[in-house]
Amino acid sequence: MAEANGEVALRDPDDLVKDIERTRENLARTIDTLTERVSPANVAKRALSRVRDQASRPEVQIGAAAVLTVVTTLALVVWRRRRG
Repeated sequence: MAEANGEVALRDPDDLVKDIERTRENLARTIDTLTERVSPANVAKRALSRVRDQASRPEVQIGAAAVLTVVTTLALVVWRRRRG
């Protein structure tokens, strides 16, 4: 490795090997973490978890019930008009 004054620093080869091994291990852990994070199954699990969390909120449940009521009412009105 070059020093600030441009000279090459002498390093123990065993230290270099240890540094390289440590860097490889860190890189392998980083790659494993990224692979886990972008796995389609894990992405889907996180998305489903977020949907469940949102759906459990009271204001969302009230809104969903209101929408369901309106849709059901409209469906019944349309169905009755078509029948007769």
